[in-house]
Amino acid sequence: MITNNISLKEYNTLNISVKTTYFAQPKTSQETIAVLKSDTAKNNSIFILGGGSNVLFKSDFDGLVIHPCISDINILDENEDTIKVEVGAGVEWDSFVEWATNRNLYGIENLSLIPGNIGACPVQNIGAYGVEVKDVITSVQGIYLDSLESFSLSNAACKFDYRNSVFKQELKNKTLITSVCFELRKKGELNLNYGSIQKDVEALGERSLLNARKAIIAVRNSKLPDPKEFGNVGSFFKNPIIDIAIAKDIFKKYPSAPSYEVSESLVKIPAAWLIEQAGWKGKSIGNAAVHKNQALVLINSNGQATGTEILELAGAIVSDVEKKFGISLEKEVNVL
Repeated sequence: MITNNISLKEYNTLNISVKTTYFAQPKTSQETIAVLKSDTAKNNSIFILGGGSNVLFKSDFDGLVIHPCISDINILDENEDTIKVEVGAGVEWDSFVEWATNRNLYGIENLSLIPGNIGACPVQNIGAYGVEVKDVITSVQGIYLDSLESFSLSNAACKFDYRNSVFKQELKNKTLITSVCFELRKKGELNLNYGSIQKDVEALGERSLLNARKAIIAVRNSKLPDPKEFGNVGSFFKNPIIDIAIAKDIFKKYPSAPSYEVSESLVKIPAAWLIEQAGWKGKSIGNAAVHKNQALVLINSNGQATGTEILELAGAIVSDVEKKFGISLEKEVNVL
């Protein structure tokens, strides 16, 4: 059940070549408990690795990496309007979106093609095109690593925020998520008010779930590199939310700067735009580079980049954006 000296290159989408001393892939909650009760788990540091789409390894991991592979999708309840479903942590996120879309279920179509597994989606509160996964999560199930007791946290208890949750704060490195429960709608309106999505959907024909998914996949493919071609974690930085007074100063110098109102006093500025204005789009440091088509994506340009090179590039970007705009970019990726 537990193997030794395993390469993690195929288990992280940045394709960083690192190893872990011990590695386990439990396929059920019972197997997960057995791994956590093992002497290997008791005597070593533990890291829970999902799809590897939001992690940056700086070096080999001296400990036990657990890669949950629980892959069940179970319908819990349904009525005329909604359906409640429990999804195993090892299910690939986009395969679940496809599962829902094929059944004409609304709520996650805008999150098509986001990389990673179900177990990681509540940790990061993944989001795209005006939708966040917190909008459809009802509860998160898992195991506390210290006591090995099971838990079920409600949506409110997860303390979801922009790319944030209790799993990145009070419970960081203290839990293993085994499944997530969602409530999807059988009826509803599509959310097409972000960017050019509405035009892209209409160009495909009728306003349908299938066409919404097709349009979003096309947009993501046009902007984001395939990790199999260039290792990446998608958006490397969060879009900063800033005071409107700071935003107004930016608009004076850059009248066409893109922005999204968060509240009467707060504005979200795309990090990609800030990075591009700072001159980093398409630039590189060693084997790490900023993608030529999307400045928010840092890539392992030739498959030889180290985690240190990626971090050096990220640090240079953060420094230049702060100098130019007085805005400090925050990484989305989990650095290990």
